[in-house]
Amino acid sequence: MTMFHTLNCPSHIVGGLNKHRTHFKTRSSNPVFVVKSSSILLQTDENDNLPESKNFSSGSSPTAGLIFSQDNAVGIIGGVSTVSTLSFLKKLVMCSTKDGEEGLPFIVCSDPGLSKKLLAHEGGSFSNPNSKDAYFHLDQTPIVENLRNKRAYLEQSGARCIVMPCHISHSWHGEISEGCSVPFLHVGECVAKELKEAKLKPVEAGNSVRIGVLASYATLTAGFYQEKLQNQGFEVILPDKATMEHTVIPAIEAFNRKDMEGARNLVRIALQVLLVRAVNTVILASDEMHNLLPQDDPLLKKCIDPLDALVRSTIQWAHASEKVKRKY
Repeated sequence: MTMFHTLNCPSHIVGGLNKHRTHFKTRSSNPVFVVKSSSILLQTDENDNLPESKNFSSGSSPTAGLIFSQDNAVGIIGGVSTVSTLSFLKKLVMCSTKDGEEGLPFIVCSDPGLSKKLLAHEGGSFSNPNSKDAYFHLDQTPIVENLRNKRAYLEQSGARCIVMPCHISHSWHGEISEGCSVPFLHVGECVAKELKEAKLKPVEAGNSVRIGVLASYATLTAGFYQEKLQNQGFEVILPDKATMEHTVIPAIEAFNRKDMEGARNLVRIALQVLLVRAVNTVILASDEMHNLLPQDDPLLKKCIDPLDALVRSTIQWAHASEKVKRKY
């Protein structure tokens, strides 16, 4: 039986979940979930480093530390929230097994130390949300190195595709993926590609197709959603300064102090401000904001969760790799 256990140290998940045989056990206020399903658990040390035999570099043997040999093995780098990482994992499992298939082999890195760094980085932009200079002068090197090490670990462990179900981590996707020998999917490219394939028509005659993006200041400042959407020919609509200062940032702050009703009302206002500007849909690039609204909320039906697009693209990649294997 597949079980989730908890540890109080950074850990790595290896497994292949079956959607009919999964349950959770928690024994800690700040758990790290570890899958045990004919799997191997590799823990980092007190400095968040992998064991010496698993600390990979560009000169490492390509088979050193190999865990998976399947051509459709997926490596997943967790982000700000363990809960959001598990939510992505659940969607990946459910979608990949809905037709009675076995599901995908995967490895997940879930590191509370990294989560704290990402939260500190994202929270640092709140002090002066209108100053891009202050944002870009934050020291991002430790975060990038951490993420690169995790990418190398997953790559050398046998992952044939790598994904990051985390918005803010994509700020450094280029640096993290540099030199990677396997596909490293980008959430912005995945959602922009799906929207292009949808062949949307402008809401108002004479305008181009407009896509709204609602996210934290740090994610919007990074600009990767805007770049990927514009590359596909879309006009991108962002919250203006007043909306960011009086609704978006206060909504995140309300969420952090567990004022869910206040946060929910503020998110609704921010969405309505974007929708009245004739956008076709809004990319809701924030796990906190997306989970605030009830599933039957009419406003939520106007939104896209980009991580859903990342799930679908991951499964499409896996199916394509299986077809290539059968061909040869």
